[in-house]
Amino acid sequence: MSKTCLIVDDASVIRKVSRHILESLGFEVSDAENGLVGLEKCAEHIYDLILLDWNMPVMTGIEFIKELRARPDGAIPKIVFCTTESDVDHIREAMTAGADEYVMKPFDHETLQIKLQIVGFD
Repeated sequence: MSKTCLIVDDASVIRKVSRHILESLGFEVSDAENGLVGLEKCAEHIYDLILLDWNMPVMTGIEFIKELRARPDGAIPKIVFCTTESDVDHIREAMTAGADEYVMKPFDHETLQIKLQIVGFD
């Protein structure tokens, strides 16, 4: 059974690059252009992994993660925040809200693979 991932990011280039990396690592990938669309997709399918942008229109990454984690099955996906926000307060806020890991944009194949290993994907 393949691992599934949802990429939630308003930047199409980030979704495209992330999809390429994740598919090369054996993930079946879906994507959403904002948090609201991401939550709708999470209502239809429980993902193993979510790559989540911080700053998005319609619904931010923090709003998304709080809503997802409040759902009965919301604790299941591993969530990796992918963002340009690098200060300690942002990292702490993301982790407190329920993120499992944090990766800075721009990231490459190796960096993302290491972060995925940290959250339990070999």
